[in-house]
Amino acid sequence: MKRTHRIRENLNDLPDWMRKKKCPHKSKYLSGLRVLPKKITGKQTLEEIIDNIFLAYNAARLREGCRLFTEKMLCDDVVVGMSLAGALTPAGLGVSAVIPLIEAGFVDWIVATGANLYHDLHFAFNKPLYVGSHLVDDADLRKNDVVRIYDIFLGYTDCLMETDRILRSILVQPEFQKEMGTCEFYHLLGKYANEYEKQNNLPGVSVLAAAYRAGVPLFTSSPGDSTIGMDIAGLEIEGNKLKFNPSTDVNETTAIVLHAKRSGGKSGVFLVGGGSPKNFMLQTEPQIQEVLLIKEVGHDYFFQITDARPDTGGLSGATPHEAVSWGKVDPKKLPDAIVCYLDSTVALPIITHYALAKHKPRKLKNLYYRREELMENLVREYFAHNPKRSQQQKEK
Repeated sequence: MKRTHRIRENLNDLPDWMRKKKCPHKSKYLSGLRVLPKKITGKQTLEEIIDNIFLAYNAARLREGCRLFTEKMLCDDVVVGMSLAGALTPAGLGVSAVIPLIEAGFVDWIVATGANLYHDLHFAFNKPLYVGSHLVDDADLRKNDVVRIYDIFLGYTDCLMETDRILRSILVQPEFQKEMGTCEFYHLLGKYANEYEKQNNLPGVSVLAAAYRAGVPLFTSSPGDSTIGMDIAGLEIEGNKLKFNPSTDVNETTAIVLHAKRSGGKSGVFLVGGGSPKNFMLQTEPQIQEVLLIKEVGHDYFFQITDARPDTGGLSGATPHEAVSWGKVDPKKLPDAIVCYLDSTVALPIITHYALAKHKPRKLKNLYYRREELMENLVREYFAHNPKRSQQQKEK
């Protein structure tokens, strides 16, 4: 009792200006979870750790991102786009995380670097990669026919060169002898990856094959910047007719986002890393508003995992607040825009586990098979918003 009495005396001893200070928003600011987590016992599930112990700093951003993705972005009316940058598939994240998200219907379309999709082929073709070390003599690796991706090792001849050989045998097939967008290209390639999975008795190891089966459109923003692009360029010298049309990709990705909005739903972006895939996914909204002059306001949900700083001018760290100024993100939805500054190889498996543990699978949207319909809708709305251009088109 004496201790309680003494505390009261201390409060009464405060100066009048402090005791009478008005704090109309104090209860709002102090309404969050109390920082008093339970002790870790070794028996909690990962999702319990995330919900109850990831309370501050980037752990809290990861918790917020997991909940945004699971509770809002995975609603049935949201079209979820995922961008993939960095060497994720050779580290096994295609198999462990991306494919489960595709199969659960948690990802509806993807923009990935060509390198991620090239290295994905190693798994379909049964060309193994190995855990190695970054503390190694690279000159000795070169002498011994081994290539290093930081701490992942793969054979130069029996993995890389063999993958190229199989890939080139596919690229000369009749269905590839034309101009196309990367979406159609990866769907065709995914069909072959799917067959190689079956032949090698390795089901569910290739992102390309999983996207093919699920009707998930795959795009690459810079198709020449990978070994796939290099092999295509080499075959062109021999007379191969395969060419990419980047305008097809720009229009098809834009049509997907416009469809998400016009169908009464929302558009969410899950950005794993940054770089070109991030921008290619986000530029769909400026394409709608700035180029096609169609009234729109930006993506509804934004969740990015990155280790890049925003103050160096690099796109990878550009914040959703900055994206608002470009029309990429709806300014009214900024509370639903989260950036977690964390290594993707740590965050992505955690997010995938959390989502699968907390949310039932969604019905596949099969957007690949709706490409023609979505493009027709885009063209129709474009001319509806630009009647003069519509008339000029008719006169031609």
